[in-house]
Parts: sequence; structure tokens; C-alpha cells
Amino acid sequence: EGMIAAMLAILDPGDEVIVFEPFYENYGPDSILTGSTPRYVTLHEPDWSIDPDELRRAVTPRTRGIVVNSPHNPTGKVFDRSELELIADLCREHDLVAFTDEIYEHILYAGEHIPLATLPGMAERTVAVNSMSKTYSVTGWRVGWVIASPELSAGIRKTHDFLTVGAAAPLQQAGAVALAFPDAYYAKLAEDYRVRRDTLVPALEAAGFRVFRPDGAYYVMTDITPLTRDDDVTFARRLILDPGVATVPGSSFYSRPELGRTKVRFAFPKRAETLAAAADRLLKLAPTPA
Repeated sequence: EGMIAAMLAILDPGDEVIVFEPFYENYGPDSILTGSTPRYVTLHEPDWSIDPDELRRAVTPRTRGIVVNSPHNPTGKVFDRSELELIADLCREHDLVAFTDEIYEHILYAGEHIPLATLPGMAERTVAVNSMSKTYSVTGWRVGWVIASPELSAGIRKTHDFLTVGAAAPLQQAGAVALAFPDAYYAKLAEDYRVRRDTLVPALEAAGFRVFRPDGAYYVMTDITPLTRDDDVTFARRLILDPGVATVPGSSFYSRPELGRTKVRFAFPKRAETLAAAADRLLKLAPTPA
């Protein structure tokens, strides 16, 4: 909601928006709904790194914005300072607006969450989108916020008014209480998710997946080629039936589905007993015979 309101307010038909892939499925459609064209830049395995030259080539005279999601869904990547400085340099050089999705900022296991707006010259050209959903485990509330300069936020506020008017008042009041939680809450949140990650990742490795260990968020991207010759959709369907574990096909996170055909994404925002049961089931996986 915050992302589409910001894009509708800032982007014009004919503009282009840079989106790193794999990506959360809404970013591409959000930009298309504004009449803009998403230009995808691939994050490269195994650490989901940016190729600086590839990113620079993606910038054209029509480029107006860039979407940055850190910690990242679906990979768990945390963009480091050098990567953010590269993005900031391009934003300043080409007068781009950065749309930053920082919803997983408190779910961090390694590295540091650096808000892009804190880099020199970026406060006035960054739209930071965040929400209650992940940090406070209330995904159904649909309560969030957008932080931007007055020049950018004026249009966003007006656009949001015509989209949804506003979030339910009682949920906003509850959110204000949550935002006053002490630092200890956020430390425990990250540690609880670290325990969950460290339950799922070894089970996936033992089952034969090639695992891309996440540094943040609560997802694990995996490569299924050691286990099967099936594509991601076929394998995900088979996994639901036997051993009975749900996952998301990797192709759903790419503009070019072929880039994700050998991957599936797991999520671990579950009770400890649910993850333990999933780990036991995954260990029963056997590679498909050649």
C-alpha cells in the first residue's frame, strides 16, 4: 500500500524504475500500474551481490526511481554500505528517487541495517516504506507508514487518501503503543528468528538442498538441482504431497522465470514445534533418480 501510493504519486507514464531481482512480487506490478516500466537488475549468487556495471547500464534518461529492499525478500540479503553508496551515487547523479522497503529492518542476523536516507544527499530523495506487519507479527492489520521529504510526501498523502482513506483507528492506536516498545523487544525478536533460521537451514542442507544462508528477514532461498531435475513449480507441488512441506517456487520472484526454475523459497515465521516437524519431514527427502 505504501509502495504503490508512493509510486503513483512520484512516477509518470513513460518513466522507468530499477528493480533488483529476485524481488518481492509487488514491485514490478506496482511500477506497471503507474505506467512506468520496470528495468530488472539481477542479484548474483551465492551472496546475491550487485554487479556495479550492470546496475549503471540499467540507468537510462527515462529512469526515475530505484527500489531497494533490505533485508531482502526472498533472499535474506542485507545490502552493505558499499552497495548502498553505489545506489546513492547513481540517485544523486541522475536525480533518482529511491523507494526503500525496510519492513524487515529489525530481523537481522549479520551485517547492519543502514537506511539509505541516512547517506549524504539521500534524505530528500528517499521514500522509506515500513509497517507493523513483520516486526510486531500483525500481518493482517495492514498498518504501516511512509517517511519522505515534504516535497515527496505531499503527493503521497493525497494519493493514499484516494486509495484507502486510512487504516482502522484502533489498529493505529495499538501500533503507537507497539512503537514505544523497549530495545529489548527488538533484540529478542531477532534472536527468536535466529533460532528458527538455525533450525531450518541445517535441515535443508542435510536434505540435500544448496542453501543460501540469510543474513536477515525470515526466508531461505535454496537451489534444488542437487535433489531433482524437476522445475521449481513441479518440485514445490511434489514437496507438498510428500513429505508435506510448503514452499514457494523461485520463478515467481523473477521477471524472467527461467532464472528461478532451479530454486524454491522457504519461510520460517512458525512455531518451534512446526519447524521441528518440517525439519524431520525434510530429512526424509530422497534425490530423484537420474
